[in-house]
Amino acid sequence: MNAAVTDVEGRVHVSLPELIALRSRVARAPAPPVVSRAPRHGQRPARLHGRGMDYAESRVYQAGDDVRRMDWRLTARSGVAHTKLFQEEREGRLLILLDMNASMRFGTRTRFKSVQAARAAATAAWYALRGTERVGVLAFGGQRQVVRPQGGARGALTVLGAIAAWDALPADGDESLSSALQRAGRLMHGASRVLLISDGFAVDEAARGRMLGLVGRAEVSVLGVADPLELSEPPAGRYPFAYRGTHYDIALQGDRQREEFARGLGEGQRRLTALAGGLGLRVRTINTTDDPLDAVTALLGTRRAR
Repeated sequence: MNAAVTDVEGRVHVSLPELIALRSRVARAPAPPVVSRAPRHGQRPARLHGRGMDYAESRVYQAGDDVRRMDWRLTARSGVAHTKLFQEEREGRLLILLDMNASMRFGTRTRFKSVQAARAAATAAWYALRGTERVGVLAFGGQRQVVRPQGGARGALTVLGAIAAWDALPADGDESLSSALQRAGRLMHGASRVLLISDGFAVDEAARGRMLGLVGRAEVSVLGVADPLELSEPPAGRYPFAYRGTHYDIALQGDRQREEFARGLGEGQRRLTALAGGLGLRVRTINTTDDPLDAVTALLGTRRAR
């Protein structure tokens, strides 16, 4: 259900130039922590097998080792089978989970939630760039696509371009948060942080278990995006709405009617806050009129000890 908002770029649809221009705004914010590629003092580097990893050392082959990682040169030289060990790259990676369900295309003030979510994602991408993190995005809902984490300004621009392109497509079909988290779990190789941006209506019963599994592998933060009408009981009056091309008015007069209306609209944020709170995650909420910078820096500006 879409509120009646003037169909102009930057309000109903994402404006790519606006997303790019947010870089100058982010540049004035306090710098985020830089993720070092070196292991912390007193910690041993994690040794993992796989492509995209830095070679650490070789050791004597043990039962169960992947034969594809055999160190054939050392094996031939020593006469004893050896296998290679790899060290996970220490460059930070931020994966943005961006809700693109139909419920995001709703707005009564300034812009749709989908546009505000895109602005928040762009802000996070530019902020991650300042911290030398690679950044990627996974869309869920009407679009189910992904841009894997990439480094530098080119990586951030790739993320922004994808978000703008996805927003221009019809929001056909919905996806639960648990389904999105399952897909994200398959992309978590090397990712150190995850930022979920959502209005919460996709939160389902299975989401907690999926999120718990993700929390064990990365630092997860949650940014809720809400329309002002979803955060407080609306005053009495008539409200114009549009849904799939049909326009109509909703009259809200009595106290009970307004309470029930507010309860329904606020359900998404209640689910999202309960999910984040139950798992001890950092969470912030912005409405469609806010500058997302403060919320993004609060969520990504410090790192928790792991």
